[in-house]
Amino acid sequence: MMSKDFNITNGVMLNAYPDSIGDRLSDTIMMLKKPEFKDVFSLFYILPTFFNSDLDRGFSIIDYDLNQDLVSEEDLKVLENLNIQLKFDIVLNHLSVASPQFKDLLKNGAKSKYKDFFINWNTFWEGNGAMREDGIIIPKEEFLSKLFMRKSGLPILKVPFPDGTEQPYWNTFYQKVNDDKTFLGQMDVNAKSELVWDFYEETLQKVKRFGCKILRLDAFAYLHKEIGQSNFFNKPGTWEYLERIKQIADTNDLTLLPEIHAEYGLHLHDEVAKEGYRIYDFFLPGLTIHTLETGNNKALITWAKEIISKGYKTVNMLGCHDGIPVLDLKGKSVNGKYNKGLLEDDEIEAVMSVIMERGGRVKNLYDPEGNKISYYQVNATFFSALGEDEQKLLLARAIQLFMPGTPQVWYLDIFAGKNDYQAADAGGSGGHKEINRTNLTLQNIEEGLKREVVLNQLKLLRLRNTSKAFSGNVRINETSDKEIDIKWINKNEVAHLTANLKTYNFTINYTEAGISRILYF
Repeated sequence: MMSKDFNITNGVMLNAYPDSIGDRLSDTIMMLKKPEFKDVFSLFYILPTFFNSDLDRGFSIIDYDLNQDLVSEEDLKVLENLNIQLKFDIVLNHLSVASPQFKDLLKNGAKSKYKDFFINWNTFWEGNGAMREDGIIIPKEEFLSKLFMRKSGLPILKVPFPDGTEQPYWNTFYQKVNDDKTFLGQMDVNAKSELVWDFYEETLQKVKRFGCKILRLDAFAYLHKEIGQSNFFNKPGTWEYLERIKQIADTNDLTLLPEIHAEYGLHLHDEVAKEGYRIYDFFLPGLTIHTLETGNNKALITWAKEIISKGYKTVNMLGCHDGIPVLDLKGKSVNGKYNKGLLEDDEIEAVMSVIMERGGRVKNLYDPEGNKISYYQVNATFFSALGEDEQKLLLARAIQLFMPGTPQVWYLDIFAGKNDYQAADAGGSGGHKEINRTNLTLQNIEEGLKREVVLNQLKLLRLRNTSKAFSGNVRINETSDKEIDIKWINKNEVAHLTANLKTYNFTINYTEAGISRILYF
């Protein structure tokens, strides 16, 4: 069954935490009410510290109630009055150890109502591995070697039970164990339990009441687990779970946005799109950097034409709360056939190297033995990744806004934020992400609004958010490799970008109420 799509506006989407600007969501709303931000945004992706959470900057959910320290019911009413549609996350794969469900499990053990809500590692692998001296089952090699890992070592966290034992529970993502044996962790849920689906149903009803129109499915590809599979986008199990979530979403008038990072050569993005879902354009950030650094449009234009020819409905970005994806651009061997990536491996290495030379940090992927197998993403502000060149940032923004898809804009990029090394260093092992999450004060906003690079970005964003041309058809005009020429046409409304990749200068010709206008940058 095709995914139902609930009339997402073709406007621009802001992306921020509730406290990215000032101290609370109300401070961001104050910013949005400023005359400089009039008609700039139609959507707002509020990251999950909107809810109660305790780890991984919001992605370790305790419950899906409002985080009263940062958000109020009044904030939601004001955003509705500003005609800004909301996008939230549901973290499908896991919940915090501080969630009511896991706390009940810790308190009552095998007698807990939620004893099957999470995944006991040993129970899952029983009969398919050997017990180690520390009481953990090690899966047989033919199973262990297939597992897709997000961190070094086995994906488990041992937790204390009322009977005095320590039980290993599946923990794909983050955990933190303190010296006093207190701990935090994102515990994988067991989607074979009907209680988990009851919880999903309650959660989707709740976010609808908060005004949610778009629901990002975080980590959905890890949800389905089966012995003998990689446990990343297992087939057909992942499709069955996605269909079940979609049915709940349709009932609540929610548009789903599955979040998945995978090599282009796997073509998982294509499979998800063919089912009618919107997809994230995780390819655009790396392609944009490659295009500007090499002065060559070939890879970017190839991808733009694929979006158009295949009718993908995308949400794109430059910067975001995570890093700049690079793994996504790679090719991949599938069933003995090599599918090319959007960039060659040496080109991807060049993108990564230039970001690292400009101060970026890196996150890696590991095999079951803890050996590094690949980089996953590079963490940097997009402005720093571009060498803190304001003209490059403006052209990168123009490229994003003229690409097919709904543009999502990281708040820090609007203000040309630079790498925050102090925050990254203070964040410990997971601090690489903090390099691009600097909280801005209201004074920072006032100072930023005096800068040309900020005001010019707002001018571009306002055009993209208000011009009817972008609700029409897009045409990629043939040029030399050193230029970009993209034109949107909707009846009598036109928006036309021409850019020089050597000088980074660009021009936008557009119509406004039938009057021809031009912007030079």
